[in-house]
Amino acid sequence: MTSPSQRLAKLGITLPDVAPPVAAYVPASRVGDQVWTSGQLPFVDGALLATGRVGAEVSAEDAKAAARVAGLNAIAAAAAVAGGVDMISRVLKAVVFVASDPSFTGQPQVANGASELLQEVFGDAGVHVRSAVGVACLPLGACVEVELTVAL
Repeated sequence: MTSPSQRLAKLGITLPDVAPPVAAYVPASRVGDQVWTSGQLPFVDGALLATGRVGAEVSAEDAKAAARVAGLNAIAAAAAVAGGVDMISRVLKAVVFVASDPSFTGQPQVANGASELLQEVFGDAGVHVRSAVGVACLPLGACVEVELTVAL
């Protein structure tokens, strides 16, 4: 059986440092055998990968790539309180918020950026329930935000 850390290595992915909170909250919280993450933005080296509304300033393809990055940041936040990525036994739920132009209806395809990554990293244990939600705007102008609930 391949572990999540082995899958990450095979994908050439290193978990990033957990992004510091931009307000009064913690990146992730553990209770018993579950971890819930706060919404994670698509930060790369301290800068947002993309800003604006999908369907207006940001293409669906760029937003999907940003969702993948935000998903990776959510994995990192969960792993930090779980004792490492290999302690995560299953992804239970992903919520993907998409800053959307009023006419944009492709939130599920954007959310696939995070969902596909979760399945690549955790295999069958990465298949999860999900909500893909269109919103008017997100913190700091981010185009996507991802939160996870995982089991240990």
